[in-house]
Amino acid sequence: MSGDAIWPVLTVAEAEAMLTAPGEPWEMREEIIAGRLQRTYVNTPRDMRRIVDDSRAYGAREFLVFEGERITFEEHWRAVQAFGRVLAGRFGVAKGDRVAVAMRNYPEWSVCAFACMAIGAIFVPLNAWETGAMLRRMIATSGAKVVVVDRERQERLSDGRCGAACITVRADGGQDSFESLVGPVQGWGALPDVPAPDRSLEPDDPLAISFTSGTTGTSKGALTTHRMALTNLVNTQYRVARAARRRGEPWPPASDDAGGRQTVLLPLPLFHVTGLHSALVPALVRGNRLVLMYRWSIEEALALIEREAVNILILVPTLVVQLLQRLPAGGTKGLESVHTVTYGGSPASSDLAAGVCSRFPGAAPAQGYGATETSSLVASNSHEDLLERPDSVGTPVPCCDVRIVDDDGHLVPRGAAGELWVRGPQVFSGYWGLEDETRQVLSDGWYRTGDIVRMDEEGFLYVLDRKKDIVIRGGENVYCAEVEAAIARMDGVVECAVFGLPDAVMGEIVAAAVVVRKGSTLTGYNLHQILSAQLPGFKVPERIDITCSPLPRNATGKVVKRELREAMAAQAAKQEVSKEPHGNGGAGG
Repeated sequence: MSGDAIWPVLTVAEAEAMLTAPGEPWEMREEIIAGRLQRTYVNTPRDMRRIVDDSRAYGAREFLVFEGERITFEEHWRAVQAFGRVLAGRFGVAKGDRVAVAMRNYPEWSVCAFACMAIGAIFVPLNAWETGAMLRRMIATSGAKVVVVDRERQERLSDGRCGAACITVRADGGQDSFESLVGPVQGWGALPDVPAPDRSLEPDDPLAISFTSGTTGTSKGALTTHRMALTNLVNTQYRVARAARRRGEPWPPASDDAGGRQTVLLPLPLFHVTGLHSALVPALVRGNRLVLMYRWSIEEALALIEREAVNILILVPTLVVQLLQRLPAGGTKGLESVHTVTYGGSPASSDLAAGVCSRFPGAAPAQGYGATETSSLVASNSHEDLLERPDSVGTPVPCCDVRIVDDDGHLVPRGAAGELWVRGPQVFSGYWGLEDETRQVLSDGWYRTGDIVRMDEEGFLYVLDRKKDIVIRGGENVYCAEVEAAIARMDGVVECAVFGLPDAVMGEIVAAAVVVRKGSTLTGYNLHQILSAQLPGFKVPERIDITCSPLPRNATGKVVKRELREAMAAQAAKQEVSKEPHGNGGAGG
């Protein structure tokens, strides 16, 4: 961070021009992709096969840490090649065949992923927390030839056929277990030095089918290419480079260890685009050590940070909030190694950045914004820029074109609200097997994000709401994010969600589900009164539920507002809706 130095030394535009100049890390060129001329990075790796093979150069350096297991880059490479040979030889997996994986963040997850991608198969990471019925639906939708599952997922699939050959991991063993086909973790270093089949991969070959989070309906499989994922790899380091240039520091840093080879704590699921594209792939390429967690635990996370001297935390806002509530101002002993706390995947309150600096002295906050359909990053913000603009998700990454448009697709003036459209080499080409759904979100290469945003004069984006979640009350647009931010600032509030409920008179009314700390005296009436003094009347929630129970979230940390809306609508149907706000009187009793 800049300390007492004059900041910024460069404008955002000057820093970007410097970093994208010829010979610089983000130098760009024009290429024809899917019949369209697009800007791509000169330094984007060609395909996943190459980065897997290049990772072998790190040799005995530790790559994955999971509980008592420590896997080096060499051991990981040998296991990837062994599993690639198994897929191609024993199971007949050819280029373009689909291989699905559903398991916890075991080291085998990484081996399966890179083996599939290295031999030209299409990797299908499944949401491991889904029901057996939903897992079978995603396996069938993708047409997976093979599915790899751990014990829990094996049990969920046991009540019906999934239509794919099944390989088990850390289950009961057997001839089709990973342990039998490849070997246990402790034996990976002794595996043969024999490469898996090379299928002559191209940058625009399919790489993965990643299913969307499904907070508003049935999830869809977004098709990712090698170019898309590896463009995101280049994007992941841009925000820290820009921060350095804005601070007047060189990039890359003079010290190699300062620019990479970090220890990263990842409690997020690997099946999410953040876990796969913005954590696992960069760790493999940069020689980072990735510390995995079986499940999230604040105490375990703090112990791992101290024991493994973790430098970078990759979280969702919910986990950041939990850490901030657990840690005192100034932090505690054992956190000194942390220099970056990054978060994304769901809306973040504006006080998180300052909270990170308070609890992790010397660390910088960082935020990413993107989607499954964009292979992760569209925009990013960090360091002084994030502290200066805590409500902003940052500026678009250099190779990404953006438009902010009205309902008719016309550009809105700078500073006005509109839907964000993005285009670039990291944007997907469609949903697997769903042409109609693809046409609804793609137009001439532009992806319609469904997010309502505005852009300030320097190009920083501010996400106001999801287009589909805007509450239209009597013809007035209510941006839920604005109301949520006002509620989040209240003492005792842990988290909240604002959404619309159908209303015969107004069309929709504003509703809020608010989670407070145990013992809080905040009531629906109190909250309504406070908001009435801060917001126009039409934005103040007319139905308010106060609870101590966490909000429903999917595996990526996003609040599932659909469940809240359905529950509150069902409750409202049982009682006559009063003109006064409804609350349960507080969380204390």
